[in-house]
Amino acid sequence: VLFLQIVHILNMTSAKIVSFLLHPEESLHSLQIRIEFETGISTGNQELLLETGICLDPRKPASQCVIDGVRGWDSYMVYLFDKSKTVYDGPFASRSLSDCVNYIVQDSKIQLPIPQLRKVWAEAVHYVIGLKEDYSRLFQGQRAAMLSLLRYNANLIKMKNNMVSASQQLKAKLEFFHQSIRLDLERYSDQMAYGISSEKMLKAWKEMEEKASQCAQAEDIGYLDEQIMALHTEIVELQKSPYARRQGEVMENLEQRAIDLYKQLKTRPPDHAYSDSTDMVKIIVQTVQSQDRVLKELFGHLSKLLGCKQKIIDLLPKIEVALNNIKEADNSVMQMQGKRQREIWHLLKIACTQSSSRSLVSSSLEGTASTPAATWQSSSGNIPHPLSTVATPEDG
Repeated sequence: VLFLQIVHILNMTSAKIVSFLLHPEESLHSLQIRIEFETGISTGNQELLLETGICLDPRKPASQCVIDGVRGWDSYMVYLFDKSKTVYDGPFASRSLSDCVNYIVQDSKIQLPIPQLRKVWAEAVHYVIGLKEDYSRLFQGQRAAMLSLLRYNANLIKMKNNMVSASQQLKAKLEFFHQSIRLDLERYSDQMAYGISSEKMLKAWKEMEEKASQCAQAEDIGYLDEQIMALHTEIVELQKSPYARRQGEVMENLEQRAIDLYKQLKTRPPDHAYSDSTDMVKIIVQTVQSQDRVLKELFGHLSKLLGCKQKIIDLLPKIEVALNNIKEADNSVMQMQGKRQREIWHLLKIACTQSSSRSLVSSSLEGTASTPAATWQSSSGNIPHPLSTVATPEDG
């Protein structure tokens, strides 16, 4: 018996506990099918949370629901949420009264013998303790939902920081690109009259400038940032809410009063005396009323938690899209920057080639012009006949 693995699952949509005997090496999906049969929540909409707010891993066996060891295994809960719902309609009906407790509640002034009254009050105390424990378990479920929300929020903040960082980098690259291309266009216009010109390249550069302006739209993430900040503020307010803290003090006091009342009854001698149950019934009624109040507050707060969580789930794909758009715009800007630099180096190559050609032509012309002068200088003492300086075909 000690080696049997039993998982207790608290259905937060109905406030009811369902228990399952786990088969050896049973998969989590197999357990979820059984849960669907018992609760009516489809496997796709089931969210199973541990007390720490960690969602069960579908790759691991169902035994991850059970803690190791004997101590505390029978009180350990897994909390079941329906992902298709963000508003829970609690509070729910309290646990049912036993026949004997219901008997004294219907008529609290009925006189019963002390031995019989002890048995009835013992069940009444058990009922009061059960109401408090029901609230405690539901509060732990709410706390698991809060911890899960904070995990989602941490992931949201991480993605938001990545998005903001990528957006700022894109903005810086776009500013650099715009300044660079403006300067290039100015310098290009200055040298067009006497240097190199290319209408095709000029058109391409202007198209790059327009495309870079379009890329700037990707860096606009202000609308997402505003939604994230508003959601963050809402989550902080939920954490500060008094309903985020345990509200069972009144129920605990009523529990202690019921126990003390029962102890007083036990000290009475079991003679032929009779007594009524007015004081115990008052405690029962007050406990039920207190549970109704605290559960109404608990489920109202839980619905707000689940609403925030759904907002995060809806925001995450939008941030992914924004990140992809930023990355695409960043790649586009870098490609345009590289293309323009290659074109500038191509222009430089053409300019250098033309400059070299001009230098060769100039040197050739200077060499041709200097030959007669040299001949004249070398033969200044003996002037040749004019026809003797004409180049012959062989010389050519």
